[in-house]
Amino acid sequence: MPAANLLKKKRIAVLGARSVGKSSLIIQFTENEFVESYYPTIESIFSKSVKYNGVEYECDIIDTAGQDEYSILNSKHAIGVHGYVLVYSVASRSTFDMIQTVHDKITDFCGVNDIPCVIVGSKTDLKTSPISRQVQPNEGEKLAKENKAAWVETSAKNNVNVGKVFELCLAEIEKRSPNPQPDQPGKGGCLIM
Repeated sequence: MPAANLLKKKRIAVLGARSVGKSSLIIQFTENEFVESYYPTIESIFSKSVKYNGVEYECDIIDTAGQDEYSILNSKHAIGVHGYVLVYSVASRSTFDMIQTVHDKITDFCGVNDIPCVIVGSKTDLKTSPISRQVQPNEGEKLAKENKAAWVETSAKNNVNVGKVFELCLAEIEKRSPNPQPDQPGKGGCLIM
């Protein structure tokens, strides 16, 4: 079978504060359903084939437990991970402020300052008036630009931009792969052997 027909395997870690909607985002993407109730995640891995730019990718998406600024970044969030999705809630300033801390921990752990990353503002479906919305779109865009990351706002509940999150992540991974070829160790992510 020609190498071009093989699925490219990518691991994507989804990180962010507790209760920002990481699991809802992943379940909406992988299973096309919205989970209303909240149960704290320990850690789960979901898989889904994604076609991006005419190439089929097999994505393992790591749903992590919520982080706080004192959490130690676990090596399993870096070893073999190709891209990162960092999630905050548009209705919570503290979850947004934590994104830079999590990003810095990843870059320190990986020993690089440019990682394939998408910063995601979640929960845009909440009935947030301009006054109760705590993070404006231009703030998310600015943070993403400062960190050379992609940015998007989503609603897992209404399935708005959910697929786009993972397409953007694949684009960020490929952008950093000098020779986009299946499973090249050390290309396009933090791969520690």
